[in-house]
Parts: sequence; C-alpha cells; structure tokens
Amino acid sequence: MTTQRLAHTLTLTLILAGCAGESRQPSSNPQFDWFEYTGSDPVYDQFPASDSEYNNPIIAGFYPDPSITRAGEDFYLVQSSFAYFPGVPIFHSKDLVNWTQIGSVLDRPSQLPVDSLRISRGVFAPAIHFHDGVFYMITTLADAGGNMYVTTSDPAGPWSDPVWLDFDGIDPSIFFDDDGKAYVVNNGPPDYDPLYSGHRAIWIQELDVENGTMTGPRSVIVDGGVDLSKKPIWIEAPHIYKVDGLYYLICAEGGTGDQHSEVVFRSENVVGPYVPFGGNPILTQRHLDPLRPNPITSTGHADFVELPNGEWWAVFLGVRPYEGDYYNTGRETFLMPVEWENGWPIIARGDETVPYVHRRPDLPAQPDAPIPTYGNFTYRDDFDADALQMNWNFIRTPRESWYSLTEVRGRLVLTARDEPIGKQMQPSFVGRRQQHLNASASTAMYYKPDAPADKAGLVAFQNDDHYYLLAVTLADNGPIVQLEKEAGSASDEPVIVASVPLAPVGPGPIYLKIEARGDRYNFYYGTTPDEWILLKGDEDGKILSTKEAGGFVGTMFGMYAYSEGTKE
Repeated sequence: MTTQRLAHTLTLTLILAGCAGESRQPSSNPQFDWFEYTGSDPVYDQFPASDSEYNNPIIAGFYPDPSITRAGEDFYLVQSSFAYFPGVPIFHSKDLVNWTQIGSVLDRPSQLPVDSLRISRGVFAPAIHFHDGVFYMITTLADAGGNMYVTTSDPAGPWSDPVWLDFDGIDPSIFFDDDGKAYVVNNGPPDYDPLYSGHRAIWIQELDVENGTMTGPRSVIVDGGVDLSKKPIWIEAPHIYKVDGLYYLICAEGGTGDQHSEVVFRSENVVGPYVPFGGNPILTQRHLDPLRPNPITSTGHADFVELPNGEWWAVFLGVRPYEGDYYNTGRETFLMPVEWENGWPIIARGDETVPYVHRRPDLPAQPDAPIPTYGNFTYRDDFDADALQMNWNFIRTPRESWYSLTEVRGRLVLTARDEPIGKQMQPSFVGRRQQHLNASASTAMYYKPDAPADKAGLVAFQNDDHYYLLAVTLADNGPIVQLEKEAGSASDEPVIVASVPLAPVGPGPIYLKIEARGDRYNFYYGTTPDEWILLKGDEDGKILSTKEAGGFVGTMFGMYAYSEGTKE
C-alpha cells in the first residue's frame, strides 16, 4: 500500500465498532448505495478547449486562495479549506492543467482542531514551498491556534504535526533566499493605530527553520498598499520571489470581493524598501462591465511558479457569478501566464478579461485526472472502496467513528447521531463541492427512521445558517420526505418548505436529488430509478450565495443523518 493510500485510509476510514454483520435492509442508520454529481454549464460548450488549450477555472468550485510550488517536473497546489476536514487539499500535476488530488495536508485531528468553529474560520490562505528536498505548508488557523507550518518529504503525506509561530496576523508565506536564510511575510495590522477600516500592512521576519522559531527584527515592508493616500484595503496574501537579483513581492489588495486585485512591488533587499509598480494592479476585473456575458470577477490572491523552460505562470482565485455578485460555487482556482515587461510581471492588461479558454503551458500534456476538476462532467461514487475518495469532506474535526464503507459492502453507512446540522457541531455529514452553476446531486438511500426526530438525506450546505435539507423522516406515525430551509432566520429551527407522505418503507431505496440552475434550486424524490417526482421547485438559491450567506466558502452537496438521544 502506498504511503498516500495508507495515510488516507488510516485517517478517514472510521470503521464503526460493534457491527453485528452485514445488513442490506433499511435501518435507522442510512445506507447510501451511490452518489452522483453532474455539472453542465453552457459556457463550456460555448468555449470548448482544443488539444493545445485548457479551460478556466482549472479547479472549479470552492477551492480558494491557491498556492503553488514546483519540485523538478512536478507541480503541487494547495487551497484554503476553512473549517472543513480534512484540511488543505493538495493536488499534483505535470502540465498545470490536469490536477489530481493526492491527499490533504491536515488530515489528522491533532493538526486541525476546528471542532466548534464557524465554517469560514479555520484554515486561511495556505502557502506551499519546496526547498532542499522538503515541502513546507504554512498557514493560519483562525480561532484555532494562529500561525503554523508543517513539513514532509512526500507531499502525499503524512505531514508533520504543526510548528506554531508567534506573530500577529494572517496569510503567512515563506521565502527561502539563496544565502540560506528563510523569511516569513504575512498580513498584519500596521505598527500604529490603523487610519481606516481595512488598513493593513505586510510584515517580514526571519524564520529559523532548524528550530522552528521566528528570529531577528520584525518590520513592515508595505503599509496599507500601493498608495496609502488612496486608503487601500486588505493588503494580504504576500509572496516573495527573487528574479535576476531583485526581490519581487506580490500581494492581494482590495478585499476578496468584486474589488479584488493583485499588485506587485520590487526591492534590491529582501527586507525592503519595496517600490510599487507604476502599472499596478497586475490583475483585476473590477473595472470591467459587470453586465458582460459570462463574467469572471473578484480575481486576485495569486501565486507564481517558474517552469523549467523559464516561462512564468500564475494561479489565482476568481468567481463566476450567475447574476451581479451572486455565486454559490465559491472562489475557484484559475490559471494564466505571467508576462515580464521592463522588469515587471503582468497577468492581465487593460481591459483584458480572464479567459475561459487559453493556450496550454509549454509542458507535456498529461492524462485527465481520475476525478475531473474542470469543464462539464459527471462524477459517481459507488462506495465500493475501503476508503472515501479524496474529494469528500466533513464539517469540522471528527472525534468519533460515525461512518463506514465496510459494514455493508458497496454502501456508505452513516451513524445517525445527536449532532444536528446547522448548530456548529460535527454532524454525520459527508459532502463534496458544487462546482457548476448548473448542477445536480443525487443518491439512492436505504433508511427507516425510528422516531419523529430521526432524519437522513441530501443537503445543499453553505454554512450553519444557510442550507437546504431534503430528508426522509417520520410524521403521524408514517414516513415522509420533506424539505427544510435555513436562511439566516432568528428562529432556532429551519422552515419546513414542503413535505409528502411516503408508502411504508420497504426493501428498496428512496431516491433523492437536488438540482441547481443558477439562483434556482429544485428538489426531487422517487421510489423507482430515474422516475423523479418534484417535491419543490424554483426555490431561492441566493440563500446559498456568498453575498447573502457571508463568509468565504461555497456550497457543498452532501449526505447526512441525525437522531436524537444518541449522545452519551
């Protein structure tokens, strides 16, 4: 067994204890026979990629704050995961286009204590670096310990336990200079009272890698942003590169919304002074017509990588709204080349839009990833492996065994627990990202609720206060299928949008499907394959958008189970 598979199996295959033997009959712990996700956005038909081209985004759905590094001919990419577990998904590629997830950097509870956090806390802006045969991932665990880094010689894992660093701020990145010294740059408050809301600074300090401590003076190298007199906000996500003897510092500026941008500074000394480029920003879409067709907006938070042939490329985040600033897919990972002009790097000039199709990097094309990350596709999991596939996620850190792929072979069994979704707990939820504006998630579930509070089914989850739950439960001593909606109300309980009685549960499954069409969501059920009955259509999908729900994540489609009275 490979190190990658062993680490993932040990971490994520939580085999339920006390099983009396395999049972393929409906029970109070739901059994999911399969899960299928389909994404079909017309833009990919409008802009098909030829063999010499690629599609943006390269990793669609909620995969924000990308950071990239190269080890020889191999490229590795990580993104923010906030309060989802495992944390910091890591992808591998040889051509910058086809990315295969090889694990998650933080896949042990000891590395990621995000037990009761809000969904948009936890992992902020990881940065990955390869230096002298060692991989480093440095990040902020917001409200869960602060800034830390982990290391490994194998990016598929396992990674070390965290080395905690004592400094204020977020978004750390490591720069290894060619004199053997290492430095951490990060976003933090200025060294005096902020002048306005969003006034931040970029700090630098030497890192003693051997002892895992910060050393020497800590100083500000950018105050506010490109031009402090214009009151720039949220200078963050710094990375330093050394090119032709000069130090280049790139940062995000303007906040992570539709005013987002990427800017660059240059210095002859690693600790400054840093001079801003006169042509900043080097990437933004904020000045373009918001009514243009198929807009890509909110671009920024970039990281650069140099190819063996000397080309430079950038990964960065962006979003694809279906209307205005509304999007449910979260912030996604995009790719564009970096052009150097008069000693300065540029990603997009003037009114240049981030393209859906672009020429490939000058690298040998690789086979498609086993789990697609871009374009239109259908993904199906028949739960016939011993471990969950790597694109599945839990809400917060699991501390007990509550799911199994081995109790009933070919099915995912969830233990129905008294950990309700929407209550900042760790529910019995297994989910994957919505990666298209037009998408569906469906499943076949074997389930027999025992009490009126029991429920199991499919969830479209944005955060604890914004979700839809399509579930089977009991009412009037009989099974029903119902749709619950939580849209940030002050009530302790979600609204029951619709419900219908079901025939008494027999040996067959109940089929459930959630369908997204931009800002409209439809909810279906059925008792025979491919014969869907509409329970409720045309529901408001904007409650699942970042604009309405807040935070930094995107929508997850997942399977869920709940029962009262199971906590000790």
